[in-house]
Amino acid sequence: MLAADCHVHSMFSSDSDTPVESMIEAAIRQGRTYFYLTDHHDVDYPVGEDKRDFMLDLDGYLAALAQLRETYRDRIQIRTGIELGLMAQSADKINAFAARYPVDFIIGSSHLVQGQDPYYAQYYEGKTEHQAYEEYFLSILENAKVFDCFQVYGHLDYVIRYGPNKDLHYDPLDYYDIFKELLTVLIEKGKGIEINTGSLYKGFSYPHPHETILKIYRQLHGEIITVGSDAHVPQYLGYGFEQAEALLRSCGFGYYTLFENGKPCQMAL
Repeated sequence: MLAADCHVHSMFSSDSDTPVESMIEAAIRQGRTYFYLTDHHDVDYPVGEDKRDFMLDLDGYLAALAQLRETYRDRIQIRTGIELGLMAQSADKINAFAARYPVDFIIGSSHLVQGQDPYYAQYYEGKTEHQAYEEYFLSILENAKVFDCFQVYGHLDYVIRYGPNKDLHYDPLDYYDIFKELLTVLIEKGKGIEINTGSLYKGFSYPHPHETILKIYRQLHGEIITVGSDAHVPQYLGYGFEQAEALLRSCGFGYYTLFENGKPCQMAL
């Protein structure tokens, strides 16, 4: 069993109402050794009618985790994390935020492309689906080159969750050159990627990223890889981890990665 779910949200994220304690208790029930909380922080996120700004109160967040670490110290080890939205045009603000306090683990994610979230239909207007997906992947490549303030890049093909046809016509090999360059940049910078099983409870048959991308990463000698559920409620914590473990093995990985104080530790499967 994997020792931790490395991508978990709580009420500190704008899109969750779940108390942190509920997520911790779920991890304990599953027998996890570590609990990582990686709540959202997206600088310059456009606030819509739902009033979600995805801005993290870092002081309150870390204070709460410090208290919970003491409360649960005999039951599970709590580690601090952030899912940090990356967008090159906001680099100064994002880097300043990341530098404020050290945490154990930062997932760099792309939720915005030129200020637009692929979650919403407006992102796809005036583009073919291929163009929309390509634009998203190219933005990740740009972010990977610009930023150093993260340990792994999250859900690399997140965009397919929300495209007009989702993954019906999606073939990662159509974007091979982008993915190869992206993964090469990440490897050369000592960064990793994640297997994100959140797609499995959103109707997909496989986690992010597609197995083809994982195999390219392995062929390029990529080694740093975390596993997370992207859970916003307790019932999805650790979701699909057996499938993720099997996928890791089938792609040639005998281990996965955990982080403490920003440093990777390989864990045998």
